[in-house]
This record gives sequence, C-alpha cells and structure tokens, in this order.
Amino acid sequence: MIKIGLLGLGTVGSGVYRIIRDNKESIEQKVGTELEIEKILVNDLNKKRDVEFDNELLTDQADDILEDPNINLVVELIGGEKPAYQYVMEAINNKKSVITANKLIIAKYGSEILKAASQNNVQVSFEGSVAGGIPIIRPLKESLVASNIKNIYGILNGTTNYILTKMTEEEKEFKEVLKEAQDLGYAESDPHSDISGLDAAYKIAILSSITFETYVDINSVYSEGIEEITLTDIQLADELGYVIKLLAIGKKEENGIDIRVHPAFISKSHPLALVNGVYNAIYLHGDIVGDIMSYGKGAGQMPTGSAVVADIIQTAKDIHYNRPNIYADKSSLEHEIIDIEKVKNLFYLRILVNDKPGVMSEVTGILGKNQVSLASVLQKHRLTPVVPLVLITHPVLEENLNNALKELKTLKNVKSIENVIRVVEDF
Repeated sequence: MIKIGLLGLGTVGSGVYRIIRDNKESIEQKVGTELEIEKILVNDLNKKRDVEFDNELLTDQADDILEDPNINLVVELIGGEKPAYQYVMEAINNKKSVITANKLIIAKYGSEILKAASQNNVQVSFEGSVAGGIPIIRPLKESLVASNIKNIYGILNGTTNYILTKMTEEEKEFKEVLKEAQDLGYAESDPHSDISGLDAAYKIAILSSITFETYVDINSVYSEGIEEITLTDIQLADELGYVIKLLAIGKKEENGIDIRVHPAFISKSHPLALVNGVYNAIYLHGDIVGDIMSYGKGAGQMPTGSAVVADIIQTAKDIHYNRPNIYADKSSLEHEIIDIEKVKNLFYLRILVNDKPGVMSEVTGILGKNQVSLASVLQKHRLTPVVPLVLITHPVLEENLNNALKELKTLKNVKSIENVIRVVEDF
C-alpha cells in the first residue's frame, strides 16, 4: 500500500482528492497496489468545503504528514514560496517522494530540490507546474529524448491569453477586459504575476532547464507583460496580418540560450495564432522529430489535477516496484543565458509624429544610423497635426533598436513612441 499526505485542499487539492476517490479502482490497477490518502493539511479545520471526506483526515499540523514514517508520498498543492519550499525539502529529507504543481519553487529552487531527491533516493515530479493538463514535462524527459530540441514557443498563461483574445474579438481595451476576467474568476484580484509575464517566465524557465539540461536562474529570464497593449495595437496587428500573444520562448543558440517572455506579433497563419481564450499551447522544434504542438487547458481544478494524479500514479508505481530515481537532477550542462540586448528580433514601432515634410527622413536617418532597417512603413493619415507612423523592422539587435529609440525621443517632431512590440517569425 502507498500512503499519501496531501498538503493543501484548495482548488487543485480538491480536484486531486476527487480524482483519486472517484477513480480509485482504475488507479490502483495501474499502480499495482492500493493507494490511500492518509492525511490532508489545511489551514482551517472547520471551513466548509465542496468535497465530501472523513474529517479525521484533516490536520492543521504539517508534521503530522512530514514526520509520519508510514506516508510514502507527499503531494504539495499549497502554492507560493513559503512554507511550500520548506515542506518539500523536509519531506525529501525524510525519505518521502514528492509531487508538486508549484511552478514558483520549481523555477527558483528546482536544482536544489532535485539534488536533495537524488541524495535521498526519492522522486520529485512536477507535471502540473507547467500548462495544467497538457502533458509536457514527462514527454520532454522520455518521449522526445532522442531528438535535440532546438526551440520552445509557448502560450503558457491562460489569463493573458483570455484578455488578448477578448481585446481582439470584442475590440475592448485592456483594463475593461481585465475587469471582466477578474469578475469571471479567470484573473486574480491581484493579477500582477499573470499580466506582468512572471507566471509564464517561471514556466519557460522550467521547460528550458529540462530541454537544455541546464540550470536556469529565473532572475536571468527577461519578462515583459501585456499591460501596455492597446486596442490600437491589436487592430494594426490585424491589418498587418498578425495577432498579438504573450509568448514564452526558449531557444538554443550557438552563444547560449535565449529565454524570454513578452508580447509578440505572430502571423495569423501560425498554429499558435489560433490558440484563444484560457487555452495554452506549446510548440516545439527538434532536429529529428520536427515540429510538434500540444494544446489544452493550462489551469483549473481538473486539468491540473489530472497532471498531478498522473505523477502520483507513476511515482507510486516506482515506489511499489522499488524503481530508482530516474528523474534525478540532470542540469549538468552549462549554458549562458543570452542578455535580451544581444538578441535579434523584428519589431513593430508605433510613433506619433508631426505631420510635416521631412519628418520621415529624420526618423529613417536615425534608424539607419543605428543599423535598423525597415521592412514596411504604414502612415495613417488624419486631419490632425500629429499622425501615427507604423514601422516594421528587419531583424535588428535589441541594443541597436534601443539606442535608436533614445535618439528618436530627442527629435522635436517625434511627439511620442506609443509602443514597441517584437515580431516573431522564425518558428
């Protein structure tokens, strides 16, 4: 028998409990032995919950799980950094295998956690930490190991994808759609982690560390959110043949690994452009396997719960059959994380300028001086003294573009640089 300690009975924890309870017979057939949830850690023993269980399972003392020698497997679903990280490390040091859906602690402390697991000959699995119900962690570790994965592109945050989809389909501004997302429960009351790109940065850091077998310092991952995306940008993107998505990127280059999160123009013809609403997708390219895209719900009680229970089944089988820790820390390769300033991208620029002769030559002169060449120019004529100028560049070093933008801001005829958004075409 495998005995489980469940840390947390929130949205995902309740889903995990339900799946194990309702599919007990099928799960135990897959594992080869009985599974039993021995204890569940909660903050409030008296809180009313929408799932039925024996109240004797509940405890508000973590040590009832972490120090119980009969519990083989700890499932951490508290979320956040503290005390989740401490609980995970204590469980590992007490020779217990761990399942977690906590992207923050895996992104920040994954290397430490996996090394501790290896030293204690226990397993740590975290399929639910990235893209909810979409299987991606285990496929990267197992099914795709024969192929050298060069690029990862992901829509990894359902909240931002929902907001951008609604802005596009209903022609609404960011703040209005954010409020709707909060009212519907798709966005938190404090949505900073989602809309700033930080949530997606945690996830692409995890995927990149696995794919490229290297430690990725989350502080080295460039992230930019969607707060500055306007309806005007979305409409212009549409006119130019693009949609705007919050894109997470991990690319293996000759001089290191390019890992970043930011809004991007992507062609309407690309499969990722069709990923709408709260759905997530991951698009991979490998030297042998070619292009692969996985698509599904990236969060929620049952999608994430499904990923967690899949990890529970596999880990319980390994414990039952006394299999070794096959997912020990493998982040042995050293790769430099390329600074965003040294990355080449195409760019969309939206600039407000005085409608006077010679202004275009002033703008293009500064761009050319900084080695920024233009692929297309769109001038939106208005019966006003200030008009928008929309430019798409050829690939340019970010550093060169930023130098050009600094100079453009000094021109009297440039009233403002309204937005700068990367254009991704090298999938």
